[in-house]
Amino acid sequence: MNYEQIRVSIDQSVATVTLNRPDKLNAWTPQMANELRRAIGEVGCDPECRVIVITGEGRGFCAGADMSGLQGAADAGVASKRPASYSDDVSFSSAPGPDLQANYPGRFGYMFNCPKPIIAAINGPCAGIGLILALYSDLRFAAEDAKFTTAFAARGLIAEHGVAWLLPRLVGEAHALDILLSARKFTGSEAEQIGLLNKALPSDDLMAHVGKIARNLAVNASPRSMAVMKRQIRIAYHQSFAESLEMADAEMDKSFGAPDFKEGVQSFVDRRPPQFQDI
Repeated sequence: MNYEQIRVSIDQSVATVTLNRPDKLNAWTPQMANELRRAIGEVGCDPECRVIVITGEGRGFCAGADMSGLQGAADAGVASKRPASYSDDVSFSSAPGPDLQANYPGRFGYMFNCPKPIIAAINGPCAGIGLILALYSDLRFAAEDAKFTTAFAARGLIAEHGVAWLLPRLVGEAHALDILLSARKFTGSEAEQIGLLNKALPSDDLMAHVGKIARNLAVNASPRSMAVMKRQIRIAYHQSFAESLEMADAEMDKSFGAPDFKEGVQSFVDRRPPQFQDI
């Protein structure tokens, strides 16, 4: 599939999706939203892909919504309408584990439902909807000097796309209210301290570190296991402990009957890398 505002490549089972408007610090547009959605829908179902990395071209990750679009919405006094090409039909129904489509609707819920782990490699400014994109990723790594901001309060907006539900679960209520109400800028180093990131690194080391993490997942982790566990974690927010335990028991029974369990045990006995099945 051809894209104009992103690039997609797959190498050694790792798909890299690069936001590609470097002259605008990869500012978010409806077209970029559509292209990213289609790309993740495509690589998420591609057996050649086991891990997805999202990053930005140039010196920015995503500096938030393109201001020309926000100005149009401000002039009209209403939210900009979803473009006619916006796709709602991303489906991962054939993937193992519980389907999350009903639990996480909206513009980014498909990222939670995607069976492949999604890693955000935040190489520069990450603001507004760009920060939301990072929050919907499964793992987040950033340059220590990358600048973050929620931005919404400074634009007369509110916490959108489910971030008011999601952010406190990642960083706690106090930190969530701080960065939402103030719309202040903070660095990758602080983002790591409050739990928003898995790790902040020197900018020159970021992509090598993310590549190492992604390749390890692609080689040493069962794609089926990753898909099920990712969905277990996300659906657990809507379950009681008893319901989560019941689901875990059922999924464990399925795992015992799957080829990856036999291969995982045998590769350990043989002291060799596992040859897990693609999904």
